[in-house]
Amino acid sequence: MEYIYAALLLHKAGKDVTEEAITAVLEAAGTEVNDARAKALVAALEDVDIEEAMATAAVAAPAAAGAPAAAAEEAPAAEEEAAAEEESEEEAEEDGMAGLGALFG
Repeated sequence: MEYIYAALLLHKAGKDVTEEAITAVLEAAGTEVNDARAKALVAALEDVDIEEAMATAAVAAPAAAGAPAAAAEEAPAAEEEAAAEEESEEEAEEDGMAGLGALFG
């Protein structure tokens, strides 16, 4: 994750995202740098428009954040339904016990 942050920091600062630049940022932050990961990140970002990717991510994030809220609204209804089922099961069990008592009267 720190490699991505380094690339974003370089982009925001208007610098080229290169292996050397990512390595310098990570070393300045006191992180041990894996040269292969830095190289792989630069290769992966070669044809990516970072501004466009950030704009797309910013638009998608609120939609994704809405999903947990909808699930939270459904949770009380599910809890109520589970409580009703539990009460129904308890009543059925009590009715069954009453029938057994009649057998051994």
